Amino acid sequence: MGLAEGAAAAADGADDPLYVLTAVLLTPAQFPSVLGDDYPQACRALGLEPYAEGYGLVLGQDGEGARWTVAVDDVSLVAVAIAAWDCGMEYDLSPGEDSVVAALPGWPLSLAVSAPGLPAPHDPRPEPGDPSPLAPPDDSTWGPAQRRLGADEIALQWAAWRERLGADDFAPTDVPAPVDGSTGKARAAGTAGAAGAEGPGAGTVRPGVGGAYGDGDGGPYAAVRRVLDEVRGYLEDPPPPGRIRSTFAPGGARTLRADGPGWSLIARTDDIAFVLLDAYPGEVLPVGRGPRLPGLLAGLDAMAVRPG
Repeated sequence: MGLAEGAAAAADGADDPLYVLTAVLLTPAQFPSVLGDDYPQACRALGLEPYAEGYGLVLGQDGEGARWTVAVDDVSLVAVAIAAWDCGMEYDLSPGEDSVVAALPGWPLSLAVSAPGLPAPHDPRPEPGDPSPLAPPDDSTWGPAQRRLGADEIALQWAAWRERLGADDFAPTDVPAPVDGSTGKARAAGTAGAAGAEGPGAGTVRPGVGGAYGDGDGGPYAAVRRVLDEVRGYLEDPPPPGRIRSTFAPGGARTLRADGPGWSLIARTDDIAFVLLDAYPGEVLPVGRGPRLPGLLAGLDAMAVRPG
């Protein structure tokens, strides 16, 4: 996709070009979810200051095939490159040397591509005082990164997930401790499927198995109620930037994403919500719309950050 001479020079102190493989944005409204629940957390994972303007992250290989992640402050340039690539167009992403903020060994995301004619991607040889190379999260066990990737996948495949739910997939209103954002309906945990990542950064969701949760005192049913309480708390005490995000959805609606310690919520302002929990690996827990959920979602949308 091009060469980033200045980025490469910052990476290894030599006039060795960086062969750009891909790039992502790291801004309050848009950042790789594997890095954290919010923008400051994602920046800390890379050792960067959470500047309001954000960064562009350029992932590539040097002339020896070593992996490098270069953070640049020219966010607009990286955004233009990503938009062009998404449209199938070529774009030579070459950040200027003066825009380079940091050059970090390794990649925080799993890439299935490599630069032609170079050795296989590998971490650069460490020098004294160098930070540990970045690496994707371990995909062998369920954890915060896999939970967030699962929420990413639900957002991308909302219609497919929604179609899995019918009228019988929400418990009647007389079920103890109902979950609908107030006093309405709830869903048997897992019937919608289980979220998990087949590979770091992939955001792939695997089918799961069903299992009712009519437990009023514990289990996923009660955990979802606690999540809804925490989300409502955000309206009174705003969380760090990026913990609530709003993106376009068809029909004039918005897709909302909220994250917190141990949980992720994905919702449509004109529909229902889904919750994923660290404590319940692979379970996707739908939340019925009910009378109070619309107001909660409207409040979240009003305070959410949006892509520029």
